[in-house]
Amino acid sequence: MVACLAVSLVGCSGPGHPVRPYGAQGARLGESLALLGWNMAVSNLRWDGDYVLVDVSAAVASPADPKAPHAKPEDIRFGLYGALAHPMESAGLGSCDIATASVHDIASPLSAPPDRLTGTVCLGPLKDRSQVRGVYGYSPRDRIPNTSAAYPAAFPVGLPSTNGNDTGLVVKTVSLSAWRADGTPVTKAQLGDPGAFTGNGYMLLGLEADAAAARYRDDSATRGGPMMLLASPTLPGAGSNPACAAYGSSVLILPDASLDSVHVNASLCTQGEINEALLYATVAIDGTHAGVWTQR
Repeated sequence: MVACLAVSLVGCSGPGHPVRPYGAQGARLGESLALLGWNMAVSNLRWDGDYVLVDVSAAVASPADPKAPHAKPEDIRFGLYGALAHPMESAGLGSCDIATASVHDIASPLSAPPDRLTGTVCLGPLKDRSQVRGVYGYSPRDRIPNTSAAYPAAFPVGLPSTNGNDTGLVVKTVSLSAWRADGTPVTKAQLGDPGAFTGNGYMLLGLEADAAAARYRDDSATRGGPMMLLASPTLPGAGSNPACAAYGSSVLILPDASLDSVHVNASLCTQGEINEALLYATVAIDGTHAGVWTQR
């Protein structure tokens, strides 16, 4: 009993204790959580080819109160929880658009009738099935007050290593590539050429986030949830190119809580007017609320 209490913030995953990693709410697959102003259940985790499929059923928690806050359906993202080499996330709506070409066990992709979410979410592609323990959900627009720190991440350097005392996370750029909207690469040599920075463009940032697991666990519990990385500027929906559609502009820092350290390699995209997207890009670190559904 004492041992269970000591690690309860990491997650006691024995009978009656679904995992609750890093301040996130926890439930077993099939159970419901009150998350982001919704009563949300995730169930029937299964594989079809290289994709993980789950069924989502959610209803607005207070449909009779139009002023009650809840996340917009298009802002809710889902991701795979476990010891993955690279986060695997997607907005729930539209997550199966690409998968339908090769996946057959999708009776109805996730849709958003009034005050509801219902249907299948597709996450992938992913080859290694052994590292997946469950699925998490969050919204990049849900930000815990007084937890934010923002940093410039301009081309061609990106984000220098952040001070871990700011947020408990040390985040830095490990790779960076940039393009004009037509797919033409932007190089460092073009910085002095004003003609190269007209129109739209996009930049892909490879980021590495590290933290001491004990501190991140304690900070997350005090904060009420894990941290997320947010890259800006961005465009709504799929954006202007496949890379930004695949990686998005946000990622939840929620590795498997049984690991000895927090170490996440993620890729985020900035896009829009080329000067804003490349020369004035920013990366923010924010606390947020999250829910995790696991098999045990």
